[in-house]
Amino acid sequence: MACRSNVRFLTSIGFRSLASFKRLSRFNPYQETAMNVGFVGLGAMGQGMAAQLLKAGHTVTVWNRSPAPVEALVAEGAKAAKSARALAAKCEVLISMLPDDHSVHEVLVASKALEALPKGSVHVNMATVSPGLARAMSALHEGLGSHYVAAPVLGRPDVAAAGKLNIIVAGAPAAQERVTPVLEALGQRLWPVGEAPERACVVKIAANFMLATAIESMGEASALTRAYGIDADTFLEIVTSTLFAAPAYQGYGKMIREARYTPAGMKMAWGFKDVSLALAASQERQVPLPFAGVLRDSLLDAMAHGDADKDWAALAETAARRGNLDAR
Repeated sequence: MACRSNVRFLTSIGFRSLASFKRLSRFNPYQETAMNVGFVGLGAMGQGMAAQLLKAGHTVTVWNRSPAPVEALVAEGAKAAKSARALAAKCEVLISMLPDDHSVHEVLVASKALEALPKGSVHVNMATVSPGLARAMSALHEGLGSHYVAAPVLGRPDVAAAGKLNIIVAGAPAAQERVTPVLEALGQRLWPVGEAPERACVVKIAANFMLATAIESMGEASALTRAYGIDADTFLEIVTSTLFAAPAYQGYGKMIREARYTPAGMKMAWGFKDVSLALAASQERQVPLPFAGVLRDSLLDAMAHGDADKDWAALAETAARRGNLDAR
């Protein structure tokens, strides 16, 4: 009955059907919670995330240091800002997906972009940064009258483009609640871990450390089996179908089996950055991470051999090179 009443009302004011109303009004189920979002950092992850926000009905303004991703998103309905500061001045929620601490400082702090944020707005940093930067950013925002939420993500670019990320969230409860409609458009689940933003950073850093150890162990184990005449494809199919039948092992194991390391979802250089963050965090709290030292050296070895832009699954090549397997 309610549906028929709605149709009668719409036809009385000139719409021929409910469908025509939805088309003309660009009906969206998220319409009541739509927000004015600024997005900075449109790399492999950020571009797909910004596109998801557009699909969810949010008003999205974008800025990036290189123009091509901006142009692509404008074609999908985003607005373009002339600078990070101009973008910040107009948004309720500012999302940044910049690669490291230095980029965050350069793009948002040194440029004075954060000073342009309206009072009470929320900056959501979704990249992997250090706990120290998270603490500093939280204090900076408090002084500016805005809010800071750390929301690093678990997932590769294809997962981001599908809106299926897992998002680790930390910040003041009111700020978390305010940005929930935005984060829910980007992920399949939010994982709150408290108020101190550095807690979300440490969870993400620790998770990436575990991924790196999984890749390193598969690379080393594959090198061992190859030395005995068992190819990596056979070995990794066995272990990822049985003892290690988990997404991380299966996904990276498939890349190693196929020797497919480009395009990179997680560049070797980024992996080195994250393992270095884990080591720095461990030193701050005096928690030894012996494996992290091994991983740091393996990543350095890979980058020294020209693999910095390959996916970090190419650590398997480093293990094979150490064993001189290609010459056997």
